[in-house]
Amino acid sequence: MEELLEFFTHVPTWFRASLLIGGLVVFWLLEGILPLFRFSYHKFKHAGVNLFLTLTTMIVGFGMAGLLLMASDYVSTHQIGVLYLVPMPIWLQVITGVLLLDAIGAYLVHWVEHRVRWMWKFHLVHHTDTHIDVTSGLRHHPGETVFRIGFTILAVILIGAPMGVVMLYQSLSVLFAHLTHANTPLFGKIDRAMSYIFVTPNMHKVHHHYRQPWTDTNYGNIFSLWDRLFGTFQYVEDLDKLKYGIDTHLDPKENENLGNLLRIPFQKYRQSNYQNSEAKDA
Repeated sequence: MEELLEFFTHVPTWFRASLLIGGLVVFWLLEGILPLFRFSYHKFKHAGVNLFLTLTTMIVGFGMAGLLLMASDYVSTHQIGVLYLVPMPIWLQVITGVLLLDAIGAYLVHWVEHRVRWMWKFHLVHHTDTHIDVTSGLRHHPGETVFRIGFTILAVILIGAPMGVVMLYQSLSVLFAHLTHANTPLFGKIDRAMSYIFVTPNMHKVHHHYRQPWTDTNYGNIFSLWDRLFGTFQYVEDLDKLKYGIDTHLDPKENENLGNLLRIPFQKYRQSNYQNSEAKDA
């Protein structure tokens, strides 16, 4: 475990690039060979929009990386945080750190984004995608990246997570973004069983249904236990009933236009037509 932690403490650029780019290529090919849904859309144009947004979020992420590193170095050096409240072996520190980073840096911020109107308008860009595929996992407004990294820094401070644990978590996060959004049936019948521990592709795709209250479920990133613990878990056996997107932005002129996507957080808020609908009606 010490070797694993050391590797991720100084994780090489080639490894991170392989996860990001290699994952995109592998799942892109799988989607073409064995698609979950046969979309009628311009796949390359769709990818171009999503990958441009990915580039903008990467720029913001690199700009805030120094703050994340400073926070991690300080709390781990001074042994501040949950990981130092009681003595524990390094393997337990790693598991606890990854679990809590997922709870605060992914589940909590995601839940908040769905409930704070001005934050939702940034996160909304992710939900406007009506053709969920592997590139959709990286479709975020650059402004949302500030929220995500801000909550990650908060998590690092509360947990006392060393940089090796942080980078391990972020690497897993990229992998799960690919896994859960890819338009291919990855796990078949064992998907539901896996969803008792992990966020699975079928579980996460419910989150991208165009109507509430389905949209307001399954906030998890890696582990599904947070959704189960806080009552936000939802599973659908028949994925054919799902329709991707968000009901307030179903016009392709809005959800496929890069300029409009960047402006959405600054446009007038739109109330969902199904905000108070019952789950059975969705």
